[in-house]
Amino acid sequence: MLRHAGLAGLLLLAGCSTLEAPAEPDPVAPAPTLSAVRATRLLDDLPRAPRAWGGPSYDRDAFGTPWADTDGNGCNQRDDVLLRDAVTGSTTVAQQGGCGHDVLAGEWLDPYTGRDLALDDLKDPGQAQAVQIDHVVPLAEAWRSGAAGWSAARRRSFANDLPGLLAVDGPTNAAKSDDDPAAWRPRAAYQCAYATRWIAVKSAWSLAVDPSEVAALEDMLGRC
Repeated sequence: MLRHAGLAGLLLLAGCSTLEAPAEPDPVAPAPTLSAVRATRLLDDLPRAPRAWGGPSYDRDAFGTPWADTDGNGCNQRDDVLLRDAVTGSTTVAQQGGCGHDVLAGEWLDPYTGRDLALDDLKDPGQAQAVQIDHVVPLAEAWRSGAAGWSAARRRSFANDLPGLLAVDGPTNAAKSDDDPAAWRPRAAYQCAYATRWIAVKSAWSLAVDPSEVAALEDMLGRC
């Protein structure tokens, strides 16, 4: 179990209690799984559209405040995803305001690279950047695929929707940027799962796919 004694002392002085994550801390719904067969059917049903470069310019602010507590459990979505995706039993959490699982430390296996991310002080800016929360379907990609025409409330919900978020290696997340599967893929061992998750998100939100994106997704589904 990971701990950071200095951070724990500071939190106690500040009136925050630290604790080892219990067996079932403030449960956060796990990300859904989707079979390749089901993903293929959903992909076939997605609306097709050419890759859109025109229209309104992408605006990150149009998706609202990052990591809003849209599920009302008292914790922001970043902490929810960090807790959900951590190696079981590895996290140290604190009660912070109304949040029962402010994540202070833990271990994550980055699905994109296979790297082990063992971090003992997520209040340190460098460590906080080492594990980042990725929008599987990037916000800019969603914007180009239909979200530009959504209401502000729908865009905010999309940006904080837990099934569309993953805790991943920070530099890899930056390298992915807003690319779709035609331009960026994770390691080969994760491509099947990545394709099914991408399709699940686009299907849930009725977002369009373009021809090169479809070809890349079909290729990755072939690895399942």
